[in-house]
Amino acid sequence: MVCLVIAMALWGSSFIALKFAFSELPPMWVIFGRMALGSLVFLLAWRWRGRLRYLRGDWKYLLGLAVCEPCLYFIFEALALQRTSAAQAGMITALLPLLVAIGAYLFLRERITRTTLAGFGLAVIGAVWLSLAGEADESAPAPMLGNFYEFLAILCAMGYTLLLKFLSERYSAFILTAMQAFIGSLFFLPLALMTEPVPQAFSALGVGSVLYLGLLVTVGAYGLYNFGVSRLPASQASGFTNLIPVFTLVFAAIFLGERLNTLQYAAAALVFIGVVLSQWRSTARAPAGILD
Repeated sequence: MVCLVIAMALWGSSFIALKFAFSELPPMWVIFGRMALGSLVFLLAWRWRGRLRYLRGDWKYLLGLAVCEPCLYFIFEALALQRTSAAQAGMITALLPLLVAIGAYLFLRERITRTTLAGFGLAVIGAVWLSLAGEADESAPAPMLGNFYEFLAILCAMGYTLLLKFLSERYSAFILTAMQAFIGSLFFLPLALMTEPVPQAFSALGVGSVLYLGLLVTVGAYGLYNFGVSRLPASQASGFTNLIPVFTLVFAAIFLGERLNTLQYAAAALVFIGVVLSQWRSTARAPAGILD
């Protein structure tokens, strides 16, 4: 749970870092840069890769994992953050736990308690409230379209989380995260070359943002999240993503000058209460629903 909270804080900050990076560099080059940096770190640390037990047919699930995230997810997120604010994009992520809970029930046979659903409901209400209580952001030229792209990104994240839970029994968090970085690098380099000019100038803000995204978010956040998902049911672990909108608003207030109003503070508190409620267990029990 501690790993998941830290991962959510890093992901919440990634919306701000992406805003900074996109203002200085072409989006596809930013994403390639973070994937390449992550790949380099994993290559240097390969000796600590952990378990790798390939079973026949796993290539389909591993490929699907990488296609969902980082490939399609980052394309949609880049499109979203060019059209909507960091705060609003963060709000959309509150839909992920509900989508994952439904998917985990249908495909992984995980149980969903009424308490978990109630917690998810409160957290989603809080996240929507956060969005509605915010004022129009000048950095959001087409917020409706941008929010729609972010919703598509969250659908990809749902598929990623379900596949991750299925594969985590045989592959370490290190292996799965490294594979994402490697495939992401191979995918986004030709995409960047075909769609955007090669950057000729590099500012300290742009380079620093890419370094932060590549080292702390791609390596740190994904590694912590993958580890957390491997230890908890997918529906329960995904409940922590309701913290992302709160962290996003806090970091947006600090680094982008956005300010939280009284209603937003109340909504943020409701998100936290919902997350705590969704994790409440009257008795300890082993995670259920892993496909054999």
